[in-house]
Amino acid sequence: MRAFSKRSAWLFCGLGLLAGAVRAEEVGCVTTAWKLIGANHKVCVDAFEDPKIPNVICHISQARTGGIAGGLGLAEDPSQFSLACRQIGPINLPAKLPEEELVFSEGTSLLFKSTNITRLWDAKHNTLVYVAISRKVIEGAPANSVSTVPVMPWGK
Repeated sequence: MRAFSKRSAWLFCGLGLLAGAVRAEEVGCVTTAWKLIGANHKVCVDAFEDPKIPNVICHISQARTGGIAGGLGLAEDPSQFSLACRQIGPINLPAKLPEEELVFSEGTSLLFKSTNITRLWDAKHNTLVYVAISRKVIEGAPANSVSTVPVMPWGK
């Protein structure tokens, strides 16, 4: 029974990666607590581009657990993060932009916990809205952060 649960968990995680979300590129980390044994606790900043909206980049900072378990990738990271998204060039929206779409997902524990970033389209205000949510399959979404990118002409 235990082996089935692990296989199911890995399948669940794999399906999340196939959903079209992109991986982030690490910008850097800042140590928040020194650990005598194992990796230090830290806050890391990652950058990713919206896969369907060229010239929109998002940065997410996330707390990462250190210690021996954290160094081995076995610890559950806390649901502490911040999100900032910006226009870095001209934005040309696709003809069929979904009102809601997952654009980034990253596991924050060995099983069942992830940080997901969803893009929402606010047509009334001509604005892209990015919502980061800490998702735990059993407990819901305890933490979130939001960032907006108004779609505006790019200056010359």
